[in-house]
Amino acid sequence: MSLKHRVYGFIFNIFRIFPIKENSISFVSDKNESFNDDFRYIYREFKKLKHNPDFSYNYIIKNKISINNIYKLARSNYIFLNDNFFPLAYMNISDKTKVIQLWHGAGGFKKFGYSTTLKEDKDLINLIRKSSNKTDYLFITSKNYKKDFMEAFQIDADKIYPLGMARLDYFAPENLKNENVLKIKSKFEKTYPDIKNKKIILYAPTFRETAEYNNIFRYFDIKKFNDNLSDEYVLFLRLHPKMYQFGQDNNLIDEALKLDNVYDLTDYESIEELMLISDILITDYSSLMVEYTILDKPIILFAYDLDNYLKYERGFYIDYKKDVPGTIVKTTDELINTIKNENFNTDRLEEFKNLQFDNLDGKASRRIVEFVLNHNKM
Repeated sequence: MSLKHRVYGFIFNIFRIFPIKENSISFVSDKNESFNDDFRYIYREFKKLKHNPDFSYNYIIKNKISINNIYKLARSNYIFLNDNFFPLAYMNISDKTKVIQLWHGAGGFKKFGYSTTLKEDKDLINLIRKSSNKTDYLFITSKNYKKDFMEAFQIDADKIYPLGMARLDYFAPENLKNENVLKIKSKFEKTYPDIKNKKIILYAPTFRETAEYNNIFRYFDIKKFNDNLSDEYVLFLRLHPKMYQFGQDNNLIDEALKLDNVYDLTDYESIEELMLISDILITDYSSLMVEYTILDKPIILFAYDLDNYLKYERGFYIDYKKDVPGTIVKTTDELINTIKNENFNTDRLEEFKNLQFDNLDGKASRRIVEFVLNHNKM
């Protein structure tokens, strides 16, 4: 892997003979050559600017060695990241180029980066540190987790700014109004008429490194769940894409999707819309839980493998058992009873949300873009 990063950096450095193209912006993504997530909101904010020259935009797939894309990246005035990009460690970045890390996980929840790296893995640690040395700004959602991000990225404190997360501008106060929610739900009801007059449960489990526990429907008896709750609820599934690669039994998924009141929304474009129209979130160790607290709605943590996860997986920056803003359950029966009895344990929700977010005014994208432009003039 390091060789590929070195090759990428080598090609980039060759193209550094060309001058930086003023007002050229590159978004480095692991998905596709288009806007996604935070990048969409940053792009929109640049387009709103009235007193700046036109910007040009490039969309770079980070794991693809494309000569044309590396050429564009080498000439970029601004480089936006939302994940690790280890070729950065080997790139000679111009003083005229600003590298901006938006990071894709809200708040401080699951450990990542250096925090989960074996101390004997010197090569990876070196990559993390060199990449952070080339990063100009890292934007996070709260000052409360600045030390955690300093550790994870091995980055200096003066590069971290708690200005918010761009894509969470979707949850601006005006978008949370009841009429907007009803409008979006009405759209879903036209596609899925059977959900009308029912409450929506969104189930969004995360990926596990331990393959056997990715087979979620061995632990979640979805038929029993449906038999007990289908009169009042429908279930929207939002599965992690890596589950299909590591341990998932696709036959069990197929069986689950044959059930009435169960809908696979894994490929639906906007997770924010699904969150907005749902009434309850069921997850486990996903940072989606952090974002869902914005909506002040019940969260259930279906952590059927909690002991294994705490012992062998990434770990957390919080005390999971004490601090999560919802009810922890380990079996389908516990899950059903929690919903039936509305035992949602929301006492910690407001405090948790306030720790995770300094500002939820829907203007994070504006703050980030204005900050980057103003600091580039200094």
